[in-house]
Amino acid sequence: QVQLVESGGGLVQAGGSLRLSCAASGRTLSSYDMGWFRQAPGKEREFVAAIRRSGGSTYYADSVKGRFTISRDNAKNTVYLQMNSLKPEDTAVYYCAARTSYITSVYSETAFGSWGQGTQVTVSS
Repeated sequence: QVQLVESGGGLVQAGGSLRLSCAASGRTLSSYDMGWFRQAPGKEREFVAAIRRSGGSTYYADSVKGRFTISRDNAKNTVYLQMNSLKPEDTAVYYCAARTSYITSVYSETAFGSWGQGTQVTVSS
């Protein structure tokens, strides 16, 4: 099973940018579609973005479309989430995940069986 470790979170002012990284070990990342999810205090975890194994297709939640970009470097076994024009409502713990099931949609967290520990992103107004 692949192990995932997120990094790059922090405190940023509204309008600023952050880049999250998700480093994989144990198995090669190129075997997996990858996703980013987030969970704000008191809310359920929600889909943010996903990318196919080859990197050829990407998917975004409407709330981040045009501001966030997911990418991957399979040679470095790393997935990234570039976040621009950040808003206070983007404040959450961000998790990367590896897709292990193709029964459910890439937008569903139930499709992802391996998760990182999360990294906190806080956007101040």
